[in-house]
Amino acid sequence: MAISIVSSRARPVPAEHRSNFNHLIFDIAWFGVLNGSAIAFVAVYATRLGASAFQLGLLNASPAIVNLMFALPAGRWLQDQRISRATFASSVLHRWFYLLWIFLPLLFAPPGQVWALVLLTVAMSIPGTALAIGFNGLFAAAVPPEWRAQIVGVRNAAYALTSIAVTLVCGWLLNAMPFPMGYQLVFLLGFLGAAMSSLHLWFVRPADEHRKPGNGRSLGDWAQPGVAGAWQSLRTTVGLRFLVRDKPLSSSRWFNPLKDLPYRKVLVLVFAMHLTLYLAVPLFPIYLVREIGLNDSVIGLGNSIFYVALFLASTQLDRVTRRFGHQRTMALGILVISLYPAILSQANGATLYLFASIMGGTGWALAGGAVGNYVLDKTPDHSRPAYLAWYNMSLQAGILLGALLAPALAGWWGITIGLLFAAACRLLTGIAIWRSDA
Repeated sequence: MAISIVSSRARPVPAEHRSNFNHLIFDIAWFGVLNGSAIAFVAVYATRLGASAFQLGLLNASPAIVNLMFALPAGRWLQDQRISRATFASSVLHRWFYLLWIFLPLLFAPPGQVWALVLLTVAMSIPGTALAIGFNGLFAAAVPPEWRAQIVGVRNAAYALTSIAVTLVCGWLLNAMPFPMGYQLVFLLGFLGAAMSSLHLWFVRPADEHRKPGNGRSLGDWAQPGVAGAWQSLRTTVGLRFLVRDKPLSSSRWFNPLKDLPYRKVLVLVFAMHLTLYLAVPLFPIYLVREIGLNDSVIGLGNSIFYVALFLASTQLDRVTRRFGHQRTMALGILVISLYPAILSQANGATLYLFASIMGGTGWALAGGAVGNYVLDKTPDHSRPAYLAWYNMSLQAGILLGALLAPALAGWWGITIGLLFAAACRLLTGIAIWRSDA
């Protein structure tokens, strides 16, 4: 008899759901292995190869560009497929690219490796977009609404634990092994995690492959499958499963959100939030590696502390949200996240970097945990797909512009002033969201 990881005496899991629940949890645990290895260190690797701020900006911006171009076509393709098979196929097409990362040092000189990473990230983001949308639909079809909170809670815990442990191990490994062999082993570990995650997706078999979305609440998962950029594996997108529909959106309904003045304000705030959050992301690895000279072990420790803070702060998210509401919890998170680049800009060693990681994880737990439900609260039920599609485009446009502006900041003012400017932008955005009547 199969035993469910989430079973308890007070609430035993029905037999028909045990296998799906277990495989969904093992899926995210192995994705944490990928996240803590290849995804966590790819920007650091590119920086050690000599990548410029512009190239790191492209590495972070390319998934957003692809998402803007392919989200709706991917949603239309998925609506004609069995959601479990389509999600698995998308995951395989997306994740096999991690295998290619292992061989880059054998094929190219350092400058060529940087551009190869950028091009591979663009290519893998195309099936990655379908994976991100398809997984939302798969989860909604495989997990009944009354079980979602519990399953998501266990998935988030498994994701955090494996991310923390693997990041620490990889940091130690990179410090102990010669360059670039250590990174090749880290990418191999990431590919193993990706392959095992996809294997568990294969065994998730919803009873109804074409179940329509339920009440539209945020799934609450931290992880965002289908992306390969730093920070972008943390989920702020919601409701992508609404792109998997029986009928495409009509042009009249498609533009309804832009005619809704209060929702236009929401889109502006979401755009500003993601622009300022990603404004400094390409600058972080350059500052850590070239300005203050941290080794990979310390960088791995900082990433682990980030996820510890994320996990602990998330346990208080419900309490904070009940007190302040979704909008002000999101604003509070951005205010806390503004401390990350501000503190980092003053660091000349590991201590302030590790402290900044605490602020980053705490703030992301609040902002990322609240933004989805804030948007859904502002979204009318009768036009939810169109509204959430515009939300997704606003989010991705903010990521894209923020990641591409970062190199300009570094060129104009230098890395340190660029980090301080990004911190000020985050602070002002947090204040604007707190005071907004949207």
